[in-house]
Amino acid sequence: MIKRLGPKAGQESVWDYPRPPRVEASQKRVRIYLSGRYLVDSQRAFRVLETSHPPVYYVPQEDIQMQFLVKEAKTSFCEFKGQAAYWSIRVEGAELKYVAWSYPDPSDRFSQIKNYLAFYPSKMDACFLDDEQITAQEGDFYGGWISSDIVGPFKGGTGTWGW
Repeated sequence: MIKRLGPKAGQESVWDYPRPPRVEASQKRVRIYLSGRYLVDSQRAFRVLETSHPPVYYVPQEDIQMQFLVKEAKTSFCEFKGQAAYWSIRVEGAELKYVAWSYPDPSDRFSQIKNYLAFYPSKMDACFLDDEQITAQEGDFYGGWISSDIVGPFKGGTGTWGW
């Protein structure tokens, strides 16, 4: 049995997020750092909210240091958003495979995130929402961002796949 945590004032419970998921504009500044440099700095992000998952943040390519990213042949399919494309990073002689994904042709419901990229926070040096460093969702399947204003429990870790 899943024990849902009750949100306190100023918090959201991921168990109040919808299924199918919803996309909405974020009011927070999104920053991502890797190899001693900023990779992303955006105040134009969208977040996708889905029951039991921390939000996933999608940022426009104009706010990403795209010269370090390489689109890969790998794809996957989301029943809600459509066909995903994957991205790797090449920086300072190193390559990190499949650190981000995007939807080049998303379903109508998710048209706002067309060609925006979402990053797996666990693969980055640090990710921030405003001035708060976030925690990566366990498991790396979903790529959610856990901040102090989000409560779970969160799907993704060991023993949660059946939720």
